[in-house]
Amino acid sequence: MTITASPEPEITSLPLIYRGKVRDLYAVGDQHLLMVASDRLSAFDVILPTLIPGKGAVLTAVSTFWFARSRHLVANHQQQAEITLEQALPDPAERARVADRAVVARRLNALPVEAIVRGYLIGSGWKDYQRTGAVCGIGLPEGLRLAERLPEPIFTPSTKAALGSHDENVSFAAIARQIGVEQAEQVREISLRLYREAADYALTRGIIIADTKFEFGLDEQGQLLLMDEVLTPDSSRFWPADQYRPGVNPPSFDKQFVRDYLETLDWDKQPPGPELPFEIVERTVAKYREAQQRLIGAG
Repeated sequence: MTITASPEPEITSLPLIYRGKVRDLYAVGDQHLLMVASDRLSAFDVILPTLIPGKGAVLTAVSTFWFARSRHLVANHQQQAEITLEQALPDPAERARVADRAVVARRLNALPVEAIVRGYLIGSGWKDYQRTGAVCGIGLPEGLRLAERLPEPIFTPSTKAALGSHDENVSFAAIARQIGVEQAEQVREISLRLYREAADYALTRGIIIADTKFEFGLDEQGQLLLMDEVLTPDSSRFWPADQYRPGVNPPSFDKQFVRDYLETLDWDKQPPGPELPFEIVERTVAKYREAQQRLIGAG
């Protein structure tokens, strides 16, 4: 038996302003948003019809942990919120439906950039390196193996595509032209610092963060803030440190497990996505929960 996603919003007391691949955003006045992390899962930019029970709660808990831990590096949209969840959702019954998956956040002007940091050579970066000896135009030493740790983490931004479209890797120069050199340099510097500190911490918890993406927005004063989600199994590639071997594609705690399963199917990676069998859902739930347990000791 599998659980399928409902097309109906979970909250009726607030206007739904955006439904993403995973998160639903509701307006709380003019200055705030209610962000609800669903149990939906997307792969290859397609929202799959099968829910992953508890996934939204894991993403919310992990993001909240990292937002609090990274405040000394950059302010974030949760930190800047001026109202509580109870104030946003005063009805106890409605609040209970989303309590462990919802946060109130400051409404920001989102930058049109996916700030991707790679610490290891994997995924599209590995394919790029095999073709060109570089990743997104950044030259790397010869002879690196699959999943090898890079000499230094690299910033490889991409566009932020509309729902159902694919993000595209772009150069730093392209981002600088789009948002300005000073702001692009600030995003790059903060992203690299966030990654380095998080990767060092995660390693003490037995997890390698191979790569991750950050999103940023500007408040009314033009201050840069971290937003959306941060260092979750959805936005990052997590590997168990005790199973890591250069030259081999490591097992992961993230949705790469689902992608690997989908690659075995006769599916063209276009909507609608296929239903996931129970055993794949069960193992995916276990992986998300283990990532949460390792990182923050809860779940």
